[in-house]
Amino acid sequence: MCPLWTERTGPMVELVKADKHYSPDVTALCDISCRINRGEMFFLTGMSGAGKTTLLRLLCRMETLSSGYIEVGGQDLARLSRSELQRLRRRIGFAYQDFKLLPERSVAENIALAMEVVYKRPAVIRNRIQDLLIRLRLEHKRDQLTGGLSRGEQQRVAIARAVANSPDIILADEPTGNLDAESTRLVMDIFRQLQRTGTTIIIATHDTSLFADGNDRVMELRYGHAIALREARSTPPDERLEAVAPPPAVDDSAREDNA
Repeated sequence: MCPLWTERTGPMVELVKADKHYSPDVTALCDISCRINRGEMFFLTGMSGAGKTTLLRLLCRMETLSSGYIEVGGQDLARLSRSELQRLRRRIGFAYQDFKLLPERSVAENIALAMEVVYKRPAVIRNRIQDLLIRLRLEHKRDQLTGGLSRGEQQRVAIARAVANSPDIILADEPTGNLDAESTRLVMDIFRQLQRTGTTIIIATHDTSLFADGNDRVMELRYGHAIALREARSTPPDERLEAVAPPPAVDDSAREDNA
């Protein structure tokens, strides 16, 4: 399927002074500006309530900005029609923190859903499911209902569903939060393979080991503000931005938990 966007140069994602307020006293994101390149793996980190999940949801317009501008694939999200937004979302794989699986459906059926909505041929769907289950070491769970799986197994199924269509963008919210070290390695191997083919991957995580090698950019959020942006090790020193002004003091009692 052709992507929504035809422009293949420039950043995949651009945010300009993005703000999200839930009430006058509750700020989820404040003045966020950054560009995320095509084929980049980009990490969002910060404590619970920092705004990581809110930012991911804004990137596929599950939520809308209070002010500012977001462009994805050269398209202004605020200007997309309903049909254009549907087309965009079909090119985005979202791995939810709470999985959002259908518990009364099997592992294979949950993964297949992502491909069925874009009308992939049954043989293609079967082969892709088998490949992902083998790579995530879930092949023996293929026909089991997801409601009976462990949380770690459910998380791997959710990730398989998110990557099944080899989307242009993957938004992953704490994708390794319930995984052991070996399962984490398997998931990151799949993400890296997709990145090498040009997929943009944005990961919200508390797990600093995922970006400890310094090869990817990392934005740290605190109370909705970007307080630091670590550039990839390959970035020339004169182009690095490593510190952002700290946010003003915030009354924790006035905030909701927008992870």
